[in-house]
Amino acid sequence: MKTLNQTIIEPKKGWQLIDWQELREYKDLFYFLVWRDIKVLYKQTILGFVWAIIRPFFSMIVFSVVFGRLAKVPSDGVPYPIFAYTALIPWTYFSTAMSSSTQSLISNANMLSKVYFPRLIIPLTPVLAKLIDFAIAFLLLGVMMVWYSIVPTWNVLFLPYLIILMILTASGIGMWLSALAIQYRDVRFALQFLVQLLMYAAPVVWPVSLVPAQYRLLYGLYPMAGIIEGFRSALLGTNPMPWDLILMGALSATIIALSGAFYFRRLERIFADVA
Repeated sequence: MKTLNQTIIEPKKGWQLIDWQELREYKDLFYFLVWRDIKVLYKQTILGFVWAIIRPFFSMIVFSVVFGRLAKVPSDGVPYPIFAYTALIPWTYFSTAMSSSTQSLISNANMLSKVYFPRLIIPLTPVLAKLIDFAIAFLLLGVMMVWYSIVPTWNVLFLPYLIILMILTASGIGMWLSALAIQYRDVRFALQFLVQLLMYAAPVVWPVSLVPAQYRLLYGLYPMAGIIEGFRSALLGTNPMPWDLILMGALSATIIALSGAFYFRRLERIFADVA
């Protein structure tokens, strides 16, 4: 007499850490979704991957005219175009990854009720997919550095650490907002305002040297502040490496990521019901 083996999947309750073993088991699905996001983004486009450069490049032009020429914003002794573009590379990645991650559960709502898989894969997928755009936009920065005869400092060795911190920040906020957005649909309407607010709060068009010394550590709690200033210090040599900002940012980014994962897992069991 044959017996059927059944696997019963039950929602986990309470506040829980990320199940890394489960994510490893679904790594093929993770890879497929990341690759799908990359292909969908550039499918049937005329310029293809050039779009990854167009957005930060034209933002650089606008900022150079408005803030560099008209407002005379200081640029720490380097030409304003490359000052702005160096900041726009991590900022553009962060803003697009955060926005796509926020809307990921809503965009993939049809998957949530059909088959089981770790739901955490969905908001993390655009965070990894946007790294392609980041890498392409970075190539233009290399051309600009040659044009302006700028040699990166030895602090460029810390660039991978800044990139990891950038990914961690985008992932943490993405997990928070994606879980909120599928419950409260007006979150996506407030997202555009939030992105603009965070951009002007970050040192994209202005240098961190304008922040008063007594508020510097407090400002460092905004992770993108240390990341952007770290990019400029490592690549352009504008100032010494801002380890105070980077360490404060690493602390807050870790808290955001852990709390975002906890919150996401807490609400995970209701996603299929509210999608």
